[in-house]
Amino acid sequence: MASKISSTTLFTFLIFLTCLLLYLYSTILPFFTSQTQSTPPFSNFNKNPPPCNYFKGEWKSDPNRKPLYDSTCPFHRNSWNCLKNGRENMEKINSWKWVPENCGDSFDRINPLKFLEFMRDKSIGFIGDSLNENYITSFLCILREGDDGAMKWKGKKGVWRGGYFPKFNVTVAYHRAVLLANYEFQPIPQLEQSKYPGLKGVYRVDVDVPSDKWVDVTKFYDVLVFNTGHWWGYDKFPKETPLVFYRDGKPIVPPLGIQSGLKVVLESIVSYIQREVPLTTLKFWRLQSPRHFYGGDWNQNGSCLFDNPFEESQLDIWFSPSNNGVNKEVRQVNSLIEDALQGTDIQLLPLTHLSEFRADAHPAIWLGKKDAVAVWGQDCMHWCLPGLPDTWVDILSALIHYNLGSG
Repeated sequence: MASKISSTTLFTFLIFLTCLLLYLYSTILPFFTSQTQSTPPFSNFNKNPPPCNYFKGEWKSDPNRKPLYDSTCPFHRNSWNCLKNGRENMEKINSWKWVPENCGDSFDRINPLKFLEFMRDKSIGFIGDSLNENYITSFLCILREGDDGAMKWKGKKGVWRGGYFPKFNVTVAYHRAVLLANYEFQPIPQLEQSKYPGLKGVYRVDVDVPSDKWVDVTKFYDVLVFNTGHWWGYDKFPKETPLVFYRDGKPIVPPLGIQSGLKVVLESIVSYIQREVPLTTLKFWRLQSPRHFYGGDWNQNGSCLFDNPFEESQLDIWFSPSNNGVNKEVRQVNSLIEDALQGTDIQLLPLTHLSEFRADAHPAIWLGKKDAVAVWGQDCMHWCLPGLPDTWVDILSALIHYNLGSG
């Protein structure tokens, strides 16, 4: 009898153990699998953070610091060529050196020759608005110092500005896509204008359709730098020509405001990048470049005639949403971008903070064309070249080398 009870007990225990294992297998494995699949493979990039935080630090005056290029760079855009346009204080503007905290000797300005050699047979693409164009123009002028045979390049669909460096077979190009999503103007038919008084038309934005200016070229580039933000405002899309958002070819109901529309576009574009851009591509998203308009916006006699960088104590007055800073939109957009990038392999390029100091470094009234200020107002949004974007290049080149290097 004891033997029979022992066998029965053993059999029951084995049945229970089998059921328990099946339950654990069915519940834990899907969780483990989903976690594994949602985490992108970083085998081709460094997993550890860089040796120092390039984005936190201070500006120090260095009278011996000189630009790497001058007004003769063939990649210049005239309105940013502040040397040629006679902008005051250019020597002083370029004497400020960004010194990241606790970096020691691990951060220095780019060496164009060594960087081009490191990037041999590779390509870098910038996608976004004119602040990314400002960025790439600095990059092109700097890299030309390492290859004087550099030539302008428009070899891929949608290239707005680019350069080819033949000694190293390196291409660096910019695709203009200010909203990143596809958009087009749709005028109000003349017969229906009486129904919509004051409305000239709408800009239709398909939130789930990336702009055709860049959608077909991402597999060409080894490094991509995205941005958007400065066009997401009522100065670009006033009530006479507002943005109207579509998904799956139909208007989104209820209609979205600009901030909500930006959030949806960011989520959609980031999802597309994660699905379609190769995992082997090193991807960055540059956060906002701050504006320094004082006394009004660009079309309201806004000014930026400052002689020195701001003190850190001034930054929140200008940029903090909690203080209703005059240029608070920069940080508000950054918050939306950071949320959209959570859990992706797209690296943040948070250049905002170090740039907020540099109210002194915009083209302001020195735009190179007669009556430009009367027509367009001061430029307190883009940056003089040479100037602040050269520091952006130093940081980007260091991060590219860190991610793609062997050590």
